[in-house]
Amino acid sequence: MTMWKSPITPDVLVSGAVGISEVCADGSDVYWLESRPSEGGRSAVVRWRDGAIEEVTSPAANVRTRVHEYGGGAWWVENGRLVYSDDARGGELFLLDVEAGDEQQLTSEGHRYADGRFSPDGQWFLCVREVHDQANSSVINDLVAVHTDGSRVKPLTGGHDFVSSPCFGRGGEIAFVAWDHPNMPWDTTILHVGSFDGVNEGGVDASIQEVPSTGESIVLPGFTNNGRLLAVSDRSNWWNLVEVDRGTGEQTPVVAGEFEVATPGWVFGLSRWVETPDGVVAVAGFPAGDEIHFPNGFIERQHGEVSSLRAMADGRVAYAAASFTEESAVWVHDGETARRISQPRELPFGPEWISTPSPITFEVSAIDESTPSGTVAHALFFPPSNPDVTDDRLPPLMVLVHGGPTAAARRMLRLATQFWTSRGVAVCDVDYRGSTMYGREYRDALRGGWGATDVVDCVAAAHHLAVTGHVDRERLFIAGGSSGGLTVLNALSFFDVFSGGISRYGVADLAALAADTHKFEERYPEGLIGRWPEDKAIYDKRSPVNYPEKITAPLLVLQGTEDKIVPPSQSKAIVAALNAHDVPVTYIEFAGEGHGFRNADSIIAMLEAELAFVSSV
Repeated sequence: MTMWKSPITPDVLVSGAVGISEVCADGSDVYWLESRPSEGGRSAVVRWRDGAIEEVTSPAANVRTRVHEYGGGAWWVENGRLVYSDDARGGELFLLDVEAGDEQQLTSEGHRYADGRFSPDGQWFLCVREVHDQANSSVINDLVAVHTDGSRVKPLTGGHDFVSSPCFGRGGEIAFVAWDHPNMPWDTTILHVGSFDGVNEGGVDASIQEVPSTGESIVLPGFTNNGRLLAVSDRSNWWNLVEVDRGTGEQTPVVAGEFEVATPGWVFGLSRWVETPDGVVAVAGFPAGDEIHFPNGFIERQHGEVSSLRAMADGRVAYAAASFTEESAVWVHDGETARRISQPRELPFGPEWISTPSPITFEVSAIDESTPSGTVAHALFFPPSNPDVTDDRLPPLMVLVHGGPTAAARRMLRLATQFWTSRGVAVCDVDYRGSTMYGREYRDALRGGWGATDVVDCVAAAHHLAVTGHVDRERLFIAGGSSGGLTVLNALSFFDVFSGGISRYGVADLAALAADTHKFEERYPEGLIGRWPEDKAIYDKRSPVNYPEKITAPLLVLQGTEDKIVPPSQSKAIVAALNAHDVPVTYIEFAGEGHGFRNADSIIAMLEAELAFVSSV
């Protein structure tokens, strides 16, 4: 297949590329985390002060945690003191005096730490700890208090499989969220409140309690300056910001509507609401993109994705945001005007090269007759965009399948998408049933159906675009990573629709995954498929490794050697099965890479391989 010439090359995707996340405000200073593919995927904390930006962590440091394997929340700064987990030094915690440059090691036991906050007196750092007991093949997650002189670490909680989001009130109150297998944090969580006794060596007094709930997902707790307990709950079907009565669990809406204030908790360090002197500022997530709602009634709508909302000392808010035409940047907002403070990289092409999407909604019953009429799914459709080419022919299509599966298509400029659209390939990023951004009911529509429902929706998206005359039905491709890789493989197995597929570190054997994955997702499939091993027959039926003879379209498989979430054995199994049936398959392994590729050389090689693969079909 002939591709259009494009300036958006693999080198452009990584040259000067910086991932921005986890904004934090300390007084009038704004900090954020930068991930740098050009430096081997290393992450660094930088500070903005009076217009100047500087890296504050050591060039040798890699600010990263591996709690839950996905990490996030590897650092926190307050009153000029920064605590961070350094992956370059075994994930131990270090305390940095930002002004003086002095650093002190706080932990040395070889454990993992995330999602921390300083106690009101600054003597303790309350955080999530993950202990890997190799002797007993067990993983323990708990909440601990780390003394900031490095002298001791005191466990505070036990009895739950997972904890997250510890926070302090001004009077020493604490709140955190916990949950247990087989739930994920977007299923059912339990809000806890209590008191922190720093005098008694970081104890939690006997008043710690579970806040009554109705089985909802309640996340992102926090205390207001006057002591109110707020959190984000999906009791109404939507993740809305509510005030919680800590005795009865009764909820009073604060920022509410048919939108999502929260996003799924795959990583730590999320923040989607904050209190300012004027009131509460919150992000409202819609399928079209995120809005920021200010207490003065102003609504900021220029961004597609907003994260890490933080309050500055002067009442402004700082946050990370991106749109369909701009990469992620750090912004400061005064309630009326937004100002970008991070420096964007210069791209070697103009805005005319950028394809902006149209949201589409389509019925899926045309593909699956067992689905009730009127059942719909959603997607973002990106048409080809290249100012140097005029072509009246229908374009080929690349269907993108997001991972998770509890996640959503990204509402931001992704050059990996523009890589295809600028070459004449339309892209459809599918929010299949089970995706977030559409409320709890839509999110739960995948329960029991993973490996089938998502497949039907992705095939239905391609069918819809073909029958409505948007794409060439003879040139349809599908690509996805992780859980999206399973969707790709099953789409090729059970539907004769796609000319080729790309699986990036995808799941091929659900039974093997149930037996060999990490603790965080260990029982995730129970809600998505069924109980293991009682429902083994369903696992086997939806595992493409068991049906290699059904795949006839060419396949490209990409895999990192150090993947702890979907181990390389998954990709190797499907490749071996396809080779045994003479199915054209290409397998490329990336040494040192895990679940998602961080190194610039790996990203370039991946894109070059994908381009060569699609061009050859």
